[in-house]
Amino acid sequence: VFDTLINFGAQGELIHNDDTHMKILSFLKQKDPESTRKGIFTTGIVSKWQNHQIALFMTGRNHAGENLNELLKHRATGLPPPIQMCDALSRNKSEDFESVMANCMAHARRQFVEIINSFPDECAYMIERLGKVYYHDATARVQNMSDEKRLEYHQQQSGPIMDELESWCEKQIDAKIVEPNSGLGKAIKYMQSRWEKLTRFLQIPGAPLDNNICERALKYAICHRRNSLFYKTQRGAYVGDLFMSLIHTCQLAGINPLKYLTWLLKNAKQLEKSPENFLPWNYDPS
Repeated sequence: VFDTLINFGAQGELIHNDDTHMKILSFLKQKDPESTRKGIFTTGIVSKWQNHQIALFMTGRNHAGENLNELLKHRATGLPPPIQMCDALSRNKSEDFESVMANCMAHARRQFVEIINSFPDECAYMIERLGKVYYHDATARVQNMSDEKRLEYHQQQSGPIMDELESWCEKQIDAKIVEPNSGLGKAIKYMQSRWEKLTRFLQIPGAPLDNNICERALKYAICHRRNSLFYKTQRGAYVGDLFMSLIHTCQLAGINPLKYLTWLLKNAKQLEKSPENFLPWNYDPS
């Protein structure tokens, strides 16, 4: 069922990805003179496919972009490139497959939150204006707007705010009101250099504001790391990834993971014949 989940995840219209550090003891003991990479990562991917949200975890030497690359090898030919939401790290990008890159507004906002004590007025202004944009996004969600209606709503309500912020950022730098190498200058330049990718929600139906859903998913891997400290082998990491993927996909679908896994065990023979009928959103509590 994990392979089937991966296959459906690869077809997603929107794919979030990010990673966090992990430990696999057998990797730490290996001495490969040809390998220059020492890092071990757990990548979290949340794919929106049709009306379903699919969580996938992958642990090993590969970083988020390489794991996304492996996932997209299962993507059907002829599908348009997915929207990819991630932070601005270059290692999150797939090298072989095209995507419509969107960057995380929460990361940009965080730049101002972290320096608000040093630049209270400027940071409060930026945070307050972005808060309006998030309010509009929440309104669209509560009203269950379609992707097209949400885009139109954001363009009408959030577009002027983002235009105002773009002009404000340009003024701070161009008029030398802010020292470019100060904390505020760096926060502004972070936004300016990624403006198009930060504002995909004003350009493309369904583009999200941030990557928070993936960061929340990665908290499961971080919790495991804190509690268990490490995996012993690559096989153990695979088993952990499998169960975290199934459990979190259940949670995203509002399904009890324990009851779902019990359902799989009770239907093992049918599961082997047709795993696509036993994905979390097909769970039948009866």
